[in-house]
Amino acid sequence: MPETTSFLHHLAFGIYPYIAVLVMVLGSILRYDRDQYSWKANSSQLLRSKGMRLGSNLFHIGIILLFFTHLVGLLMPESVYHLFMTTEAKQMMAMIGGGILGGICFIGLTILIVRRMTDKRIRATSKTSDLLLLWMLYIQLILGLISIYYSAQHLDGSSMVALGNWAQHIVTFRSGAADFIIHEPWVFKAHLLLGLTIFLVFPFTRLVHMLSVPVKYIFRTGYQIVRKRGRGY
Repeated sequence: MPETTSFLHHLAFGIYPYIAVLVMVLGSILRYDRDQYSWKANSSQLLRSKGMRLGSNLFHIGIILLFFTHLVGLLMPESVYHLFMTTEAKQMMAMIGGGILGGICFIGLTILIVRRMTDKRIRATSKTSDLLLLWMLYIQLILGLISIYYSAQHLDGSSMVALGNWAQHIVTFRSGAADFIIHEPWVFKAHLLLGLTIFLVFPFTRLVHMLSVPVKYIFRTGYQIVRKRGRGY
């Protein structure tokens, strides 16, 4: 690999991950501290409910499960999953599961994008960041689905192991992380790079509402009290 290309590769996959995560963490903290009124999902359901529930449910189910399966799959060391499955079996499970979840998410996100792009009122109230985020997620999803084809060309799980080693070296601050994926197909690199960029823009988009999951609501000890006005009011 030429020296310039090697430098750019190590910059993208050895340094950029830390920049992206740092911006995501600090940016989210600053936004919550200084602009809490913007800390919301800005739902457009009031403008048009048709297609909203189906598209949103499919998208959120797919994206949440994809996120956590990616997280576990990338960060689980070989010594751990080899206790109950082979590398080949793990890759096959990842391809099948990823294909199903990716398909669910793709259908949901397609509905949401068509809805937002074709409805004049929703389009008029959409921020540039909303549209940019939707297309980034859409392209990221398509790249993930394309990667299944490339994974099927190497059923020995070598690419999956390389990607796992990269992720584990990044989160443990070990050097040489970028070297593990230097010879991997373009689609894996593009998928990683766009994923990191989504982390980078996270604090500046509606994605911040992910950090406000109402966990306390599940464990509440009382019920909400609703009072009705009498006829005299």
